[in-house]
Amino acid sequence: MNPFILPEIVAASANLNDAHFELPRSENLHSEFAKMFSTYLGCLQSGVRFESEILLVTGHSGTGKTKEVDNLLTLFNASEAALPTGQNARIVPCILDRKGGWKDLGKKTLRAMGYPIAGTSRKTQVEIWELVVVQAKLQGIVGIHYDEAQHIFAGRSEKEQEISLDSFKTLLKSHDWPLILILSGVPELSGYVHQLDQLLRKVTHVPFNDINLPEDYDVLNEIVCSFAMKSNMEIGVDLLTEEFLHRLVTAGAYRWGLVFEITNKASMTASGEGASMLTMEHFNEVWVTKTRMHPIATPFTHEAFETMFRREKPFQTALEST
Repeated sequence: MNPFILPEIVAASANLNDAHFELPRSENLHSEFAKMFSTYLGCLQSGVRFESEILLVTGHSGTGKTKEVDNLLTLFNASEAALPTGQNARIVPCILDRKGGWKDLGKKTLRAMGYPIAGTSRKTQVEIWELVVVQAKLQGIVGIHYDEAQHIFAGRSEKEQEISLDSFKTLLKSHDWPLILILSGVPELSGYVHQLDQLLRKVTHVPFNDINLPEDYDVLNEIVCSFAMKSNMEIGVDLLTEEFLHRLVTAGAYRWGLVFEITNKASMTASGEGASMLTMEHFNEVWVTKTRMHPIATPFTHEAFETMFRREKPFQTALEST
């Protein structure tokens, strides 16, 4: 037996990895994208030149933006929406980082499309982006999702930011094949995008808000119960209280994605131990393992958890974040 493979954890991970809990924001995101793509498709069918649009998705790190957008793209690409060309429409994802400029982004975009452009390619910036449009049209790619899109703007001069924004606008207005852009990132991204007045009318903004208490207690309870059920475990009575849910939300810095992550890991921890019941102790174990904090001083055990842990500093105490 391989000492690096823990069968119980492997089984739990495989079982929970595809778990997706539909929050109201999912329906809103799908609805806004459906409107955008339907408009795009109608314009393609008309044969008349048109401009595409931007779907802007923002939220704090850990709100679950990437997972929600990935789920949207998976469903869309699997739907095999037919284009007038006879191809099935697709959208490809591309993750940004702080390195490089617009030319480098063009190369990353081509690789995301499956086009093998070398890092040492001597093609000019204009040639690279023309190739992006050509490949998109040939492959039936109607849009590109740029995740962590704030990286193309952060730390750049106003002139550089303006050039990037103008370049995004050019993709929307391509004569040969306009592209839908899905830009996701932290809330600051909205400020960058709104700097260019000509883009404002082309942007649909879907903000991912933090958890609200007490309004979201019922949804949180459903999430915890769903993970326990999917793991074939009973749910401990200590998890069926508003106090526990408040502690869980505090641990997750009021961010849906972090709450999902903690609950997922607690379920895997319980499964790995062969437990038949998911309890508060499993959540505490996850926190201690991640932060190396003393077990009696976590969001799940400390009496003053509300003041001890701040929303703006996930996985840290107030003392650490000062």
